[in-house]
Amino acid sequence: MTVSSIDKQINNYLAQLNEKQKKAVLTVVKTFAEEQESNLNESSFIEEMDKRIEELESGKVAGRTWEEVKQSARKSISKENK
Repeated sequence: MTVSSIDKQINNYLAQLNEKQKKAVLTVVKTFAEEQESNLNESSFIEEMDKRIEELESGKVAGRTWEEVKQSARKSISKENK
């Protein structure tokens, strides 16, 4: 079954639905679209994390300890409060 034939079938069935049924279909379609978007975002996130881990492990980027991050944040906050 091709995408265009599926689209035609969906349109044919939609024409037969009442408003309440169309709203229910819209909710389902929105859920599928949001789920797809979420999966894409998750995939991009994982790719980005893999890239960063590789950079750290190869020594291309110097990492910072959690203590260094906290100390830097404290300095930044104290400068803003002065």
